[in-house]
Amino acid sequence: MEKRISTQKITPNLWFALNAEEAIKFYLTIFKNSKTGRSTYYGEEGFEIHKIPAGTLMTQEFYLEGQEFLALNGGPYFTFNEAISFVINCDTQEEVDYYWEKLTEGGPAESQMCGWLKDKFGVSWQVVPTELTEMMLDKDKDRVARVNKEVLSSKKLDLNRIRAAYNGK
Repeated sequence: MEKRISTQKITPNLWFALNAEEAIKFYLTIFKNSKTGRSTYYGEEGFEIHKIPAGTLMTQEFYLEGQEFLALNGGPYFTFNEAISFVINCDTQEEVDYYWEKLTEGGPAESQMCGWLKDKFGVSWQVVPTELTEMMLDKDKDRVARVNKEVLSSKKLDLNRIRAAYNGK
């Protein structure tokens, strides 16, 4: 038995219709520090319930920036929604631009707001400059209000515009 790579206590499990392999390959091209882990496959048992042919990938572990995920090819019974998303903390505008461009490729534009996007597999992400958190924690309520107004009126977050709002410009 392969030794467990991660020491994470909780692992997000992402339910895909039957395109988990395609989604994982997509994510591995975007996140530089990424890899796959162990896989399981459907057997003959349970076919009468799930209708997924034997030999089809059932689960695949994968890691993005050290975060462990599990992908499940579970069939078309459940879909993703914005109630759960993954935050990507970015140190620079270049990083924000990179993740935004890559993750929105082929995705539904109507779900993009406040740095929040949905990728082509329906998974929601928030691409956020880390500096924004510090601004939102400022004790100056006027600064926070200006930053909020800028963020709420944005799709992709622009650090220069957020900084200008923060500084009252």
